[in-house]
Amino acid sequence: MRDLVRLLGTSMLLSAAVVLGCGMTAHAEDDRTIANGIYAEDIDLSGMTVDEAKKKVRERVDTQAASKISLNGVGGNVVTVTASDLGLTWGNEDDIDAAAELGKTGNIIKRYKELADLKQQNKVYKIVYGFDRNAIQTVISDKCDKFNQEAVNATLKRTDGAFEVQEGKAGSVVDDKSSLAEVYKFLTEKWNGGDSKIDLVVKTEEPKGSKAELEKVKDLLGTFTTAYASSGAPRCTNIATGCSHINGTTVYPGDEFSVYHAISPFSEDNGYELAGSYKDGQVVETLGGGICQVSTTLYNAVLRAELKVTERHNHSLIVEYVDPSDDAAISESAGKDFKFVNSTDSPIYIEGITGGKHITFNIYGVETRPADRKVDYESEVLETDPPTDQVTTDASLAAGQFIREKGHTGYKAKLWKIVTVKGKQTEKTLVNSSVYKKTPNSVTLGVSTADPNIYNMLMAAAATGSADQAIATAKAVAAQSSAAQAAADQAAQAAAQAAAQAAAQAADQVQ
Repeated sequence: MRDLVRLLGTSMLLSAAVVLGCGMTAHAEDDRTIANGIYAEDIDLSGMTVDEAKKKVRERVDTQAASKISLNGVGGNVVTVTASDLGLTWGNEDDIDAAAELGKTGNIIKRYKELADLKQQNKVYKIVYGFDRNAIQTVISDKCDKFNQEAVNATLKRTDGAFEVQEGKAGSVVDDKSSLAEVYKFLTEKWNGGDSKIDLVVKTEEPKGSKAELEKVKDLLGTFTTAYASSGAPRCTNIATGCSHINGTTVYPGDEFSVYHAISPFSEDNGYELAGSYKDGQVVETLGGGICQVSTTLYNAVLRAELKVTERHNHSLIVEYVDPSDDAAISESAGKDFKFVNSTDSPIYIEGITGGKHITFNIYGVETRPADRKVDYESEVLETDPPTDQVTTDASLAAGQFIREKGHTGYKAKLWKIVTVKGKQTEKTLVNSSVYKKTPNSVTLGVSTADPNIYNMLMAAAATGSADQAIATAKAVAAQSSAAQAAADQAAQAAAQAAAQAAAQAADQVQ
């Protein structure tokens, strides 16, 4: 009762100060000091300021940051991290602000009661630990998922024209979503600090496919062949290597197939050699050069099987082994890939064959299309931009020498899908639009000579800007130089013979 009277007296004095202040505003002091009898778990906060109390509790939380949390995953594998790795934070810092308000806010009766209660029984706040869901997810994905034993789907193998079913195998994998929920719940509801162990949610992953399902795959849905008769040995090797990485693939309904994923990395260890390829509109030597003929051939087989194409890019420059818009480029540096989805209701099997400088892809599945329905593809060239000539000179090359690089015609083209039923066209659909750059017919003319007449003749040829004129002049200079050299050689030989004869006659006279 004495405390209540004191609180009432203080309240009346403060009110009088406001009334008698002649218009001045009065503010009740609040040093934000925590009342006696208030704890954060076993930490006595009595008499502390809010900042002092928060610092004290943070120190407690910080001591738990190094606590080891062991995550039990697939196959008995354990990943141990710290609480800090899982994004440990202090989750109820606002309780300190609430503690500072006890006995200091509200009406006089409320304040009196709160202070009286503290004298009878301490007010103990629980320290709540917070954790970052994203940090937990990262740990599970980066550290725990690597021990997953993925299911091995049932597949097909084609040998000597016959299919053989290879059974799949079940796997054990961490259920990332459920494991995240389990770990977060344990840490935020049950963990009170210290080292702990948590079992991740591990599920059995059943393989796709059955013998009965795969035995139905026997129909040829699409096929396409391209030739590479003019290719050198390294490019031939790359095409055969890329084809072998794809050959024998089984793709299930709804699954997406990435050519880049199947054939990479482009390294010697993976069977590739240096060969010419397009990069930024230029022909350069790269490991795996020529691999785009693999993706292009498969692209055309996929179109004829009428599977869903999800990513396709044309080359920067036109290619010679298919019509414009029939190509599908692969580029590691430019991020180009060819992807498609098995949009049928049954598995498909991809067969790749190389031989005789030809590559063929066959796609097998379960045919559901009517026998009298035919699909063809038509390339339409909208615009051509023939290469112009570009002639430059090089003083480091001898007169009569030249370097020639054949240019590329630029194209704008479209690819159309033409469907006929019983010989009559029923559908014409745009498949893609493609733009190919043009490059100049480039000639570099050697002009190094001591003869000013020849030099002037070569420079005049270069000034015409005509590749044909530059080459013709270089050949004429080379022929002239060759004839002059031959005449000089003959003269030198004749002089040598005359000298030999004179020496022989002189010897006879001495004898």
